Amino acid sequence: MSSQFGKTLTLSTFGASHGMAIGAVIDGLPCGPAIDIESLQAFLKRRAPGQNRLTTQRKEGDVPHFLSGLVDGKLSGSPLAFYIENTNQHSKDYGNLRDIPRPSHADYTAQLRYGEGVDMRGGGHFSGRLTAPLCVAGGIALQLLAMKGIQVAAHCYSIGPIKDMIIDAVHPDMEALIKAGQETVPMVDVTVREDAAQYIDTMRKEQNSTGGVVEVFVTGYPAGIGNPNFDGVENRLASAFFGVPGLKGIAFGSGFEASAHTGAEENDAFTMAADGQTIVTKTNHCGGIQGGITNGMPLIIKAAMKPTPSIAQEQDSVSLSKKENTKLIIKGRHDPCITLRAVPVFEAVTALVLLDFLLPEMKEWS
Repeated sequence: MSSQFGKTLTLSTFGASHGMAIGAVIDGLPCGPAIDIESLQAFLKRRAPGQNRLTTQRKEGDVPHFLSGLVDGKLSGSPLAFYIENTNQHSKDYGNLRDIPRPSHADYTAQLRYGEGVDMRGGGHFSGRLTAPLCVAGGIALQLLAMKGIQVAAHCYSIGPIKDMIIDAVHPDMEALIKAGQETVPMVDVTVREDAAQYIDTMRKEQNSTGGVVEVFVTGYPAGIGNPNFDGVENRLASAFFGVPGLKGIAFGSGFEASAHTGAEENDAFTMAADGQTIVTKTNHCGGIQGGITNGMPLIIKAAMKPTPSIAQEQDSVSLSKKENTKLIIKGRHDPCITLRAVPVFEAVTALVLLDFLLPEMKEWS
């Protein structure tokens, strides 16, 4: 039931939403770099539940307890293992779901795959709760990338029908994105942010939910990293992104919009940078990746999140034991928009994948 990705850097998660703890083991991290635990905890807080009315009211501290791989605040080079205690489970809210699966959840397919004994309390291992270990690992990866001048920052490109301001694809304002990431609704435009908050609150009051799109930007990442065909930067990012529950689509650069463009509109013309040495592109429709290999321009990834399937409205389902149609009312504490808390998760996953690519290229890490 654990999930693993990576080559030089590998990550395996464990635990379940309503088990005693969740956690991960990370192998392949360099030896020596110091990790700022206070900054890591601040990053985890961005994903943590129960902080405002727009997110689930489940309250978890999300404090990682490191078992190995970290000595006196520095990475030791051995596998980094940690766990996060689950302290606020309401398992009784999920008692009827073993017989009546929730629409658009993994309740039914998990039983098909693993049998009736599978732990689906709160979603079990399929729950968004498992993104907390991802953020611990990714938070460490973000710090390592920052040591090399690489920044990763994301915002909500859209919430339902409401879109944030367009971010310059050639020269993204990373400071503005980082600042927006600290907001309840991580959007750069203040007015749009307020509109999105009202829209999400309306969904909450109507016992409904909404989806959204997260847009991730990466600057400072070197050119020439990646591989063609099936092991390109897009390939590995897409594979890891789909490890985040609720993801329904991924796009790079202009993405699906490119299909409506002409070649003259979509092509990124090359030009010499002001330093007279560096080759750049005038536009960045490709999102910084060509042929599976980075070209030195900012990386741009969009991730489409579905509406939270756990809504309090009465829904149609079936009784697995009786083999008959029935009605279902979902109890528990759920996000009216999981996209908000997904922003740091996609930053974390992006950092892990890019670090995995970069580690074989670097002899030393300091």
